[in-house]
Amino acid sequence: MSESEKRVIFMFPGQGSQYPGIGSDLNSDFDVARHIYEEASDVLGYDMAKLSFEDPDDQINLTRFTQPVLLTHHIACLNVYRELADTPLQPMAAAGHSLGEYSALVTAGVLSFADALRLVAKRGELMGTYGEGEMAALTVDLETARPLADKHFCGIAGLNLPDQTVVGGAAADLDALSAEMEEVMPRKRAVRLKTEGAFHTYYMVEAARRFREALDQVQLAEASLKVLSNYTGGYHESNAATIKSRLFFQLFHPVNWIGCLQAALDDNIDTFVEFGGGIGDGEGPAEKRPNLEGILKKFTRRADPKPEYIPAINSATIRAAAQLSA
Repeated sequence: MSESEKRVIFMFPGQGSQYPGIGSDLNSDFDVARHIYEEASDVLGYDMAKLSFEDPDDQINLTRFTQPVLLTHHIACLNVYRELADTPLQPMAAAGHSLGEYSALVTAGVLSFADALRLVAKRGELMGTYGEGEMAALTVDLETARPLADKHFCGIAGLNLPDQTVVGGAAADLDALSAEMEEVMPRKRAVRLKTEGAFHTYYMVEAARRFREALDQVQLAEASLKVLSNYTGGYHESNAATIKSRLFFQLFHPVNWIGCLQAALDDNIDTFVEFGGGIGDGEGPAEKRPNLEGILKKFTRRADPKPEYIPAINSATIRAAAQLSA
């Protein structure tokens, strides 16, 4: 299959893929990345490069800063890839996990980079200020997780895999849920996540109500490619008001990542390219691994044919991705 025949989707990770030093390699190696960091600083009124590369005040894990940091890194990675590749892959769709959905909308031309930065900065501020609770990833399916969550006043926050469901609730309620899981399902796990609140649950309703004003003020352009919605698990409609409403509901409804991945496969997407972020114990960008790769490969392990996966999360992987497109 030629490059032009590939059915490509660009995808972007969400919170949890930030780390001190993120983007420092891109900034050192590429003018186009430096321009992105300079624009982010101008739009937001603080030094995005210093925050991302040095994090001197331990702010990168505060939601109000995490979200702009990741959006900036996503778009820096994307722009570097497009500059390096002689014939860059042309996506037919874009998707992002939670915060990453905004990067997907930038990629599709629906949001300008500047408007997306303002939106996610406000989104992160409101989620950190008005959100409560904590989150946990359960190694069970939705059918098993929902009655447990309901019983302990927790909400379903994310559908990452058929056997991985994220829930959110008060710390004491999550403790009780975890204890019951350990008793009745000793082989299953409830892994606590490091977040400032129970994102994508009813704990985010007040944040969403206040965020609606910011959504109302932004102008959306016509999309140049299809974008998947976390809220529905399908593609966004072209209507601007509908896109805004889905971003509103996304804040306090589960991230339907299973639905997004299945919609991509049903659309015969055969190449997934992940831009930005990084996870793992290594300290610098070169030592990080992609955030969404594991989920994608588990979800598609029985797919025939298996889709291609390409990481583009740091200088080395972006150079390699660009060579694949040459």
